[in-house]
Amino acid sequence: MADKQISLPAKLINGGIAGLIGVTCVFPIDLAKTRLQNQQNGQRMYSSLSDCLIKTIRSEGYFGMYRGAAVNLTLVTPEKAIKLAANDFFRHHLSKDGKKLTLLREMLAGCGAGTCQVIVTTPMEMLKIQLQDAGRIAAQKKLMAAQAQLSSSPAAAAEPAVETRPTATQITRELLRSKGIAGLYKGLGATLLRDVPFSIVYFPLFANLNKLGQKDPNVKAPFYVSFLSGCVAGSTAAVAVNPCDVIKTRLQSLQRGVNEDTYSGILDCTKKIWQREGPTAFFKGAYCRALVIAPLFGIAQVVYFVGIAEFLLDMLPKRRA
Repeated sequence: MADKQISLPAKLINGGIAGLIGVTCVFPIDLAKTRLQNQQNGQRMYSSLSDCLIKTIRSEGYFGMYRGAAVNLTLVTPEKAIKLAANDFFRHHLSKDGKKLTLLREMLAGCGAGTCQVIVTTPMEMLKIQLQDAGRIAAQKKLMAAQAQLSSSPAAAAEPAVETRPTATQITRELLRSKGIAGLYKGLGATLLRDVPFSIVYFPLFANLNKLGQKDPNVKAPFYVSFLSGCVAGSTAAVAVNPCDVIKTRLQSLQRGVNEDTYSGILDCTKKIWQREGPTAFFKGAYCRALVIAPLFGIAQVVYFVGIAEFLLDMLPKRRA
């Protein structure tokens, strides 16, 4: 983040506010990204971002685009708060007497932030992906059932089964019952593989882009510079680690569509995607992810600039000594 010195509670509140605003604005695009990444060759339900959103609205209604949003809105506050506050913490302790951080130290600070955030990110992504992808699997089953009815006699056609979709609470209970806490942390390695490199790229890139807008080293950059720097750094980092995001999404999906591959781990997933779908499959949903991350982190910079948290904390009555 910017070099602005603010208290830890303010950092946590700022990160939470930024996450809540960002998720609310871009969640439908994130849902489309998950569905595009999970569909495999021969089982394609959607051809693009717009096609996915249109079909989702037609089959599930407007609020179908926000399936899984409750999980994100609940956990994005601690996730973003940990990420942003941890980066500031590591930058502070890696700096020598207030001197400018080297690029290597900036990358180390980002690495520390990415490592810390997976405590919340992994279970959040695990639950969110199940809820987001449920509509794709249901639509695929309906399509297969319709095709089966067309190829069979009307008398032999069975009534379509009523599709029931689990809630986040039901998924959590089942995972805890069957696999314990480890069930919620399925795909932890893949999440680290995505989030650590993301933070290594994002935070140094943002810091250096933001400095370009500072006329004086002692004066913070204008808020629009911070916003644009966050957008550029966020989208760049998002596209750079998209192959890791595809692997993570595939590994964390508990339900599979018809004839879709299953994976035993990161290497097995990477090998099967490369062999059966080609190298371009690793960039499925890349533009969706860039569209999600860019405003999310751009908003985060604006929230930090405005200092909403500091204003709220100042409004609280001071306790007497």
